[in-house]
Amino acid sequence: MVESNQLLPLGSVVLLEEGLQKLIIVGRGAIYKDQATQEEVFADYMGAIYPIGVNPETTIFFQNENIDRVIFRGFSDEEEERFMEVYGKWEQEVTISKKRPE
Repeated sequence: MVESNQLLPLGSVVLLEEGLQKLIIVGRGAIYKDQATQEEVFADYMGAIYPIGVNPETTIFFQNENIDRVIFRGFSDEEEERFMEVYGKWEQEVTISKKRPE
């Protein structure tokens, strides 16, 4: 399990807890409608099945706490550092609930 207040960069490849399929991170701070509750929630990450890529039918939303192993860490530079500063502030101020890890 990855325990950190820092999100992984875009392009990172991970395995989720009890996961068999690699996922590539294609989005962060994604807001979506939770199918179980029909409420808008947000997730740390939006992932796509690797190596297939983005497909709206198979998009997976997950939290940092759901990650079991980082296979590859994506590109990071000063823009990534700035994004993390802004994201941290956004996460504290957003009025939409964060989806609890399953």
